[in-house]
Amino acid sequence: MATILEMAAEIVAAHASTTALSKEELVAELVEVHKALSALEKGEALGAESMEQAAAPTMTRKKAFGKDKITCMICSKEMKTLARHLKTAHDMKPGEYRKQFDIPRTQPLAARAYSESRRQMAVDRGLGENLAKARAARGKAKKK
Repeated sequence: MATILEMAAEIVAAHASTTALSKEELVAELVEVHKALSALEKGEALGAESMEQAAAPTMTRKKAFGKDKITCMICSKEMKTLARHLKTAHDMKPGEYRKQFDIPRTQPLAARAYSESRRQMAVDRGLGENLAKARAARGKAKKK
């Protein structure tokens, strides 16, 4: 079985492979992960301060929502849309994410360029016109 230090090093190395970390951040994260693993091995509960750090955003809201990409404020991964990532990676619903980071309901959880391209595709296919026709037909059926 690997020692706690080896496990902590592997965890931090995996995180560092996907996220740019300075030397100081790398050492601090290694110390933090080692403390957490040691506490878990002893059966102790993790301190409230480590839970607060986990809930703190990794970046500002302004930087997280870009034109071509949106960045997860929990793990700093960049993608076009956030909803599926939140469910699979963090087992979180979009509403919970909005509440945790104080994101207004008017802010879409998708990159602006992605939303615009999807909107344009719908316009090109005439999906709005088809919806209007279906609603009109349904309205006529209810009146009869």
